[in-house]
Amino acid sequence: MKKIRLATIWLDGCSGCHMSILDMDEKLIEIAEYVDVVYSPYVDTKEFPSDVDLTIVEGALSTDHDIKMIKKIRANSKYILGLGDCAITGNISAMKNLFGSEAVLQRSYGELADTNASGVYPSKIVPKLLDKVLPLHEVIKVDYFLPGCPTPSDAIYAMLRSLIEGKEINISDYTRFGK
Repeated sequence: MKKIRLATIWLDGCSGCHMSILDMDEKLIEIAEYVDVVYSPYVDTKEFPSDVDLTIVEGALSTDHDIKMIKKIRANSKYILGLGDCAITGNISAMKNLFGSEAVLQRSYGELADTNASGVYPSKIVPKLLDKVLPLHEVIKVDYFLPGCPTPSDAIYAMLRSLIEGKEINISDYTRFGK
């Protein structure tokens, strides 16, 4: 049996949906029989690989680096699963949109910076913020969405089982797991 090449990533979000993946507990062992995790915060791979069957993407897009990364992911993934409300709407990450990047940077690096810091945005080591936080579908084609904040582990498990088994996906089957 050929295993599904699975990648996961979180972009601008809290990582709660990735914690929900871990909350599958013993079901992770079952899923592991069918997948080969080729890229994830859980493994030590630095470059996004080619020929990925499914990439689970958590979080919104808020930096120039996020845009480059999501385009690379789309180009190298057969299917994309947008996981959680941040991926679907921008959610908490998009609250920045109310004030704009410059106001956020001023507050973060000017007003709240350590008194010993320069108060200057560290642009050489921190990616450039976009003017507006974007949900995934505004930049790439997303094949599946699974809502939640965080997405319940039972819903993630059911979705992965359906994808592994090659079943047709009906998103309403996965929204009933909400808390």
